Amino acid sequence: MQKKDKEKVFGGEWTEEHLREFLTANSYDGSDADYIAAIRAYRHMVPETFADYIELFKKEGHDLNAKNADGVTLLQTIASHSKSEPYAEALKAAGAA
Repeated sequence: MQKKDKEKVFGGEWTEEHLREFLTANSYDGSDADYIAAIRAYRHMVPETFADYIELFKKEGHDLNAKNADGVTLLQTIASHSKSEPYAEALKAAGAA
């Protein structure tokens, strides 16, 4: 059972502090750490929150074009999923290629 402070939050109000918790990650497979961090955020956020996260991600100097261990970019991964268009659009709007 997860502790109360470790519950997943999918909707609702996200503070900048909450978003910042998703800015860093460790890579254990050769993927860029920024790729891991952003994918983790993508998996936990609704599109509107993810768009806010991506703005902060970019502002803080993180790589919007980070790649996984296979050389696939964040945008390529997200765009390959069904129903991911709003997430991919947030990335494109921020400058991801």
